[in-house]
Order: sequence, then structure tokens, then C-alpha cells
Amino acid sequence: MSQTLDAIFDGNVFRPDGPIQLEPNTRVRLTIEPAPIAAQEPESFLRVARSLNLEGPPDWSSRLDEYLYSGTDTADE
Repeated sequence: MSQTLDAIFDGNVFRPDGPIQLEPNTRVRLTIEPAPIAAQEPESFLRVARSLNLEGPPDWSSRLDEYLYSGTDTADE
């Protein structure tokens, strides 16, 4: 049975990123190949929005269009 897994070397031991289907004390042969550095996951929109600490009226989510567009649309005039 062959498995490919990702692990981190902490300076002393390899720590797998997930579970390994082997009995404890099973001898294995390791081939070491540095993994490419993973691209950083983009921040979620909600996390970024919360970090901005925006202040506004308490009803702005239910009346967003009114707050954004009232009095600014001159195309109808």
C-alpha cells in the first residue's frame, strides 16, 4: 500500500497534515521532496468588512439602495 501525504518537519520529527492509515510502529520508507509553498488564501469578504469597523445607521442593510442612490440619480431628470 502506497500513500502520498503532506507533512511538516518541526526540526525533530515529521508531523503529517492528516490521519495516516498505518498501525503504530509500522516501518516505512520516506522519500523527502519539499512541497511548493501554498498560495495564501484570500481573506473572506466578511472578515475584511468587519475589520473596517464601519459605522452607519442601524437599518442600512435593509435600506441600502436608498442610502446609496437617493438623490444621486440625475438620469431621470
